[in-house]
Amino acid sequence: MSPDSRSAAHTVEIDGRRLKLTNLDKVLYPEAGFTKGEVLDYYARVAPVMLPHLADRAATLIRFPDGVDTQGFFAKHAPAHTPEWVRTASVAASRSGKHIEYVVIDDLSSLIWAANLAAIEFHVPQWHVSDAAHHDLLVLDLDPGAPATVLDCVRVAFAARELLSTHGMELHAKTSGGKGLHLYTPLEAVPAEQARELARTIALGMEAQLPDLVVSNMAKRERPGKVFLDWSQNTHAKTTVAPYSLRARPQPTVSTPVTWEQLAAAERPEELRFSPTQALEQIAEHGDLLSGM
Repeated sequence: MSPDSRSAAHTVEIDGRRLKLTNLDKVLYPEAGFTKGEVLDYYARVAPVMLPHLADRAATLIRFPDGVDTQGFFAKHAPAHTPEWVRTASVAASRSGKHIEYVVIDDLSSLIWAANLAAIEFHVPQWHVSDAAHHDLLVLDLDPGAPATVLDCVRVAFAARELLSTHGMELHAKTSGGKGLHLYTPLEAVPAEQARELARTIALGMEAQLPDLVVSNMAKRERPGKVFLDWSQNTHAKTTVAPYSLRARPQPTVSTPVTWEQLAAAERPEELRFSPTQALEQIAEHGDLLSGM
């Protein structure tokens, strides 16, 4: 790859706004040869289903300007060079009380602008900036400790689905894009602390129901061979990787919504690992499985 090709810029117009896209040939996933241009192309294609899950939420970007095999960094504060047309929101940090000026990804131009900063991953909280005091989502993060795999997460997911259905709560599933699963259920303006305690209660209930499989304690010594049910992502300051976000793994993978039938049919962990192409095929077949959530 020549220095000239890596530094070449390409100007596009999106939503009536002009964006200069840079380093499109730069490889951000060295093992796969997946370039920044391909990252931008993926986000442009997935935007119609991804944007509703980003809109009005404070976005934390995880940026890898030198590729996913190098040390990336979390970007909570909107960069100083953020265009005036990119929405930002000032949100008070829950502990310090200091305000953070977050980027809010409401439209395609903002999404592509952020991706052009080599933002590989997009993470959002379970609340909207328009009502930061209340959560509208509850998420259960199922993280398997080796030798447990995502197939063990599937067992936990079905048990959680049955438990919550008895309380009139419907679960939706997506892959984490890593080795686990995320389970979501919508809430109606639940105060932040109450949402956190609800998630903790569910985790403790699942641990009591499946003591040989589920652990709710964050201590790593308790997690080998079990599924850690992380309820803490419902803490007001925590975020979860957004639906359809790429993940910074050696191979480009996507946090992809899946059907319960797909979970039930999976026989190998690889069947619940989606590349960008496979994620787009999933959308073409099923639409947004989290639509309206």
